[in-house]
Amino acid sequence: MGTPAIEKISPQAFNQWVVAQKPFILIDTLTSDHFKAIHLPGASHACVFEVNYLDQIAALTTDKHARLVLYGASEKSMDAAVAAEKLEREGFDNLFILDGGIDGWRTAGYPAEGESVDTPPLPERLLALRDGTYRVDADQSVLEWAGHNPNTKHDGTVRIKKGELRVKNGKPVGTFEIDMDAIDNQSLAGDESQPVLISHLKSDDFFFIRVFPTATFTIQSGTPRNEPYVSAPNVDVQGELALRGIKAGLYFPATVYQALDGTITAKARFDLDRTRWNIIYGSTRFFEHLGMHLVFDIIHIEVKIVAQRKA
Repeated sequence: MGTPAIEKISPQAFNQWVVAQKPFILIDTLTSDHFKAIHLPGASHACVFEVNYLDQIAALTTDKHARLVLYGASEKSMDAAVAAEKLEREGFDNLFILDGGIDGWRTAGYPAEGESVDTPPLPERLLALRDGTYRVDADQSVLEWAGHNPNTKHDGTVRIKKGELRVKNGKPVGTFEIDMDAIDNQSLAGDESQPVLISHLKSDDFFFIRVFPTATFTIQSGTPRNEPYVSAPNVDVQGELALRGIKAGLYFPATVYQALDGTITAKARFDLDRTRWNIIYGSTRFFEHLGMHLVFDIIHIEVKIVAQRKA
């Protein structure tokens, strides 16, 4: 068997290469912002997350036999491994991955360079909400809906009027007010039947806007999951929706992210059985012989909440 194209190298062994001035090309595979903040001395940069990653490598070398040492964030992160696999598929045959990445290098006591060596960026891997009170940004927040019958799908938006999110011990609760009178339709945009549909949705057949112009959703508990990965559903939301004069419980998973400036963005997709709030028009649970007036009970909801931390 020949020598494997990809090998791991410990920080100690790589440091010996550095001291001995062994020929190699050292490549940081992380984002440009992270590279500016902190990187190994002498490292070049080629971000594995960029679509032109291979072009970035080609700008460094076209020699498929060159000794390349790739490193990423830590032993938990697959950045360098994926970067090496991409290069192996392109025919590079002398690849090394720095074991433990930049974290392992620093833990072993070796130096780093960059603008924030003393305060390197935190890994954006697991959700850790910062305690405080956050005001909903109504302009950036939106609730999208979609309803169906056997032949047609209609969708649109409802405006989130205002709200507040409170985080204590990393767990969010809060209240949001929804402006039902601002319900809109997108599927019939430009069609003369669009205002007819909107008017019907506002009528007593559906949301009865004249009597119930707003809806309120209260988060009674937001429980982060055991491993709340930022890129996956990470908070289980238990709450109560007050709609058309009826309060009923609602449970769904949400994907929550907190930016460095403190802004919280939460996104969720779930199905809502409208009949629980006495919206029974077109439902075969309550009517027979509906014909063209049949409407499925389930409304698909997609919601985005953006909240800014209050001073």
